[in-house]
Amino acid sequence: MTENDIYQKQSFGAGLEKGTKPALIVVDFVNGFIDPEVFGGGNCLEAAEASVPVVAAFRQAGLPVVFTRVIYAEDGSDAGVWCEKVPRLKELTETNPMSQVVDFLAPEPGDVIIRKRQASAFFDTPLSAILRSKGVDSVVIVGATTSGCVRATVVDAMSHDFRPTVIADCVGDRALGPHEANLFDMKQKYANIIVAKDVGQILP
Repeated sequence: MTENDIYQKQSFGAGLEKGTKPALIVVDFVNGFIDPEVFGGGNCLEAAEASVPVVAAFRQAGLPVVFTRVIYAEDGSDAGVWCEKVPRLKELTETNPMSQVVDFLAPEPGDVIIRKRQASAFFDTPLSAILRSKGVDSVVIVGATTSGCVRATVVDAMSHDFRPTVIADCVGDRALGPHEANLFDMKQKYANIIVAKDVGQILP
């Protein structure tokens, strides 16, 4: 019995219904998560580049586009337990070039920017309230890393009853093993998985 057989037998992997108004969440596509000398590597750069037409499609459709950045105080006073596990996260301050959204995905007027101190874009941020105020019922997620902040955001999106879709070729990780494993797991439990060329199928 294969892994797919096991999940199918237990009724995992059903598709989520299409939402009526999606928002795009671009998770942590900042310089530090592209640079293999900081937090990047693997397929992170390729995933960010593949996200360019997706961002453009959402803007053209007049749908919300949200960018997230991990931001800590310059003195590290708001760093929590996560920074004990990954101490270098404290370098991601408001002014550090590593915490800036990559130039080719730069936010435009009207986009939402969420600053966060944890993996999930929803945890202790106003994101859920902002999305509901815009009538959003589903989220499309791109970003880095697949096994970290993307996954945490997907799980919390479902917890807030937003229907999540992950664009497989627009999420990246510093190692491909965790990337593939987490795409498989999210498909079984938490999200629809598509590729960038099919994004038009989920837009209103």
